[in-house]
Amino acid sequence: MINWLIKVLTNVVSMGWSGDYGWWAAIYQTLYMTFFSAIIGGAIGLVFAIILVISDDDGILPNGKIFWLADKIVSIFRAIPFIILLFVISPFTQVLIGTTLGATAALVPLSLSVAQFYARQIQVVLKSVDTGKIEAAQALGANNWDILVIYMRESFPEIIRVSTVTLISLVGLTAMAGAIGSGGLGNTVVTFGQQSKYDVVWIGTIALLILIFAIQGIGDWLAKRINHADMQ
Repeated sequence: MINWLIKVLTNVVSMGWSGDYGWWAAIYQTLYMTFFSAIIGGAIGLVFAIILVISDDDGILPNGKIFWLADKIVSIFRAIPFIILLFVISPFTQVLIGTTLGATAALVPLSLSVAQFYARQIQVVLKSVDTGKIEAAQALGANNWDILVIYMRESFPEIIRVSTVTLISLVGLTAMAGAIGSGGLGNTVVTFGQQSKYDVVWIGTIALLILIFAIQGIGDWLAKRINHADMQ
């Protein structure tokens, strides 16, 4: 059985587990890019989403100019395809990181790309909060910070769901970034695919699917747990 697997997955075995170009390096780079881009981009996106919601005409601090500026920034970055964004901001990445290659350099375009996507997702979620609860809180003398807490608490299960969708999208972006030199499973699949080593392509694709299913499963579980806790 082992000999048969080695024969069928010759290139997979020859890659090895350790080393700079082994399977662990590829998996680690994908997880590294996904995790830190999610943290950085998620924080930026959350800030923009809150600004968009509170500065809108029906927000708690309506301000047309601030809303217009935040909306245009998000829309512009959302309109740029990720593969183009990689090259457009490469001078900024070079200044900030010192290189445009590697997993750390990929954090810059990944974070900016996921931020605009996450901002729109969270904006929709926060806007769906029952306005009656917000008005009731204001009538009871709640300050702006209290209102923000209500927004977040009421929409938390949906925030978990859209965060899950964003993470899954981000895994796809890391694969795309890997295709131009950032490393990770995407780089492995593309590099070996160009060499017609399809056993590596299949195993790399399966590894990405396992990661995506794991994120989806954990996200669904968390959302259900939070919903159940809210109902009790």
